[in-house]
Amino acid sequence: MRVLIVEDERRLAENIARSLRETAGYAVDIAFDGEDGLYMAQTNPYDLLLLDLMLPKVDGLTLLKKLRGGGGEVPVLVLTARDEKESIVALLNAGADDYLAKPFDLGEMVARSKALIRRGKGHSDAVLKVGDIEIDTSSLTVRRSGELVVLTAMEYRVLEYLAHRPGAVVSKTELLEHLYDFNWERFSNVIEVYISGLRRKLERGENKLIHTLRGQGYILRA
Repeated sequence: MRVLIVEDERRLAENIARSLRETAGYAVDIAFDGEDGLYMAQTNPYDLLLLDLMLPKVDGLTLLKKLRGGGGEVPVLVLTARDEKESIVALLNAGADDYLAKPFDLGEMVARSKALIRRGKGHSDAVLKVGDIEIDTSSLTVRRSGELVVLTAMEYRVLEYLAHRPGAVVSKTELLEHLYDFNWERFSNVIEVYISGLRRKLERGENKLIHTLRGQGYILRA
């Protein structure tokens, strides 16, 4: 999953990014003002936006309104030092999905981020199930028929993304855009390497789970 943080407090933004990368395994981009944040949100496919309210150039509420007004549907978690009821109501009415008042616990921030991403993709349970595969998005672990399957960090991220869209064709480009941050290097065969590793560790005999549609992408289905 790929997350955009729009926060002008650099130390806080970097701490949030570190927590999301290390705890949830997400790819993270950072914008330090509302103008850059709005541009990045409108031109990249993010799975979550963490948005500060008090931003230079374009404030958070204006950014949110422009994003929603332009059809942007990415889940938005607002980070605000304001606790007035009127401000919170305005945020929710403008299209925010949730908010956290500063200062906040980083563990709670990560948990809320995971929940918003799951709901944004149509899942309410922390455990994603496809056939006899169980993907626990809280502990970042995978089991097949109850047995733990040890994956690399990137193998897990590819599998989790596919599991959020079971039965749908997911292109290689889509995987790259959602699993790497703004500075990712475009190695042509990196996704194929991770798919090969997942097949080797998850599939048994003729019981295929990850199907390739030549020239289109991959499908995860039981």
